[in-house]
Amino acid sequence: MKGRNLLSLADLTVNELETLLDLAQKLKTGYTPRSAANQVLGLLFYKASTRTRVSFSVAMYHLGGQVIDLNPQAMQVGRGEPIQDTARVLGGYLDAIAIRTFAQKEIEQFAEYADIPVINALSDLSHPCQILADLLTMQETFQTLEGLTLTYLGDGNNVAHSLLLGCALAGVNIRIATPPTYQPDSAIVEQAKHLAQSGTEITLTDDAKEAVEGAEVLYTDVWASMGQEDSAAERLPVFQSFQVNEDLVNLASPEAIILHCLPAHRGEEITEDVLESARSRVWQQAENRMHAQKALLASVLGLSD
Repeated sequence: MKGRNLLSLADLTVNELETLLDLAQKLKTGYTPRSAANQVLGLLFYKASTRTRVSFSVAMYHLGGQVIDLNPQAMQVGRGEPIQDTARVLGGYLDAIAIRTFAQKEIEQFAEYADIPVINALSDLSHPCQILADLLTMQETFQTLEGLTLTYLGDGNNVAHSLLLGCALAGVNIRIATPPTYQPDSAIVEQAKHLAQSGTEITLTDDAKEAVEGAEVLYTDVWASMGQEDSAAERLPVFQSFQVNEDLVNLASPEAIILHCLPAHRGEEITEDVLESARSRVWQQAENRMHAQKALLASVLGLSD
């Protein structure tokens, strides 16, 4: 993947996804790729971040490279400089850039003009790096991905979109359980169906209990994403039946694990006892952000050839 962008998981082939996950596991257990000495990763984040910012920074440092945290408000892009101008300039300075912003089209425009790998570190449409860590966590737990069933409960947001694409590529059956007016983007659903491995099931439903039955992975996210805080209060009663609680977990497979991309609103989308239970793999999942992104950086920078 040397020199490649990652704007969406749909940019990957099945083999590339498997290779990234295998490389992440090797890196986590001690494999050392070629050094990224004298290479610089830029982080251009328009939105708040804990896990993504820190995990990318640590991953690049572990690879031997450097990181520049680019504050848009301290740059000319924050004063209206066109994205294409900023992209071409930064492309001449950096070796790769990870961008977290509101609009997917801004990342795509940046990638069009920057002659370096551009990584989507979250947009309104997708969150591909999160799902690399999720799949790595599932693979560590079950040794295989193919044939597993993941149930996502909550808002049909960017995480749900990338889960649809990632599970389709990995051969994981995915059930998206949302209130009727909060379903994922229909175009993403169709894209996932096109990518899906033979026999992989993609289900959309508004019945949380039915969606959870027999699933090996239960996944949730906050009910109001960044930028939707004004609607948080009105969403609470609408999403209440999708809360991941003990009653719902008991309907899943006896081997089921719990995932959450964090930050969590304990007592809303997930209860405290479930988040802290023996089934929870949330902290392993959070750590895996760093290992998965290290694999991604090693790949796009050509360190693992």
